[in-house]
Amino acid sequence: MFTGIVEELGEITAVENLGDACRFRLRGPVVTEGAKHGDSIAVNGVCLTVVDHEGDEFTADVMAETLNRSSLGALAVGSRVNLERPTAVGARLGGHIVQGHVDGTGEVLERKPSENWEIVKVSLPADLTRYVVEKGSITVDGISLTVVDAGPDYFTVSLIPTTLALTTLGLKQPGDPVNLEVDIVAKYVERLLATTQGAAK
Repeated sequence: MFTGIVEELGEITAVENLGDACRFRLRGPVVTEGAKHGDSIAVNGVCLTVVDHEGDEFTADVMAETLNRSSLGALAVGSRVNLERPTAVGARLGGHIVQGHVDGTGEVLERKPSENWEIVKVSLPADLTRYVVEKGSITVDGISLTVVDAGPDYFTVSLIPTTLALTTLGLKQPGDPVNLEVDIVAKYVERLLATTQGAAK
């Protein structure tokens, strides 16, 4: 489990096409400290498994399902990525509960800079709109954010200077894809309500 608090801005150093999969080599001095084979690291919000690790770099395999459901397929050598290690049991939950299981992708539609923050508008797939509410939580490229406005096919978030400086959202431009993970609590509530209503009939 992750919390959506990005630990560092990493970089893709190698990409190997494996046909129905892809192997990434990534640089991240913070997240590789103490890393070992089989550990999990979130890359732009996608939970990946460490296959190999040497120095400040690690390797992770990405299967076709993940490439199809996320924006990882668009990454290339030199791409910057958000990196986060799983949270430890008993640690502070700085963001919200994030699984690292991307629900879909959106697209940066607009950026509105202000003196001390920036409003970013992101498109929202139709099948995810029911899970996104004003002042609720959403994960964008692995970053735990609060929804400012929830529209019929978009949402907006307000970014502080720290988020802009230390994550990929400071680099994204209109047209760029982003990974989205909605609040897992909303999905569980929906399923429980559907089960309860079905049993009552």
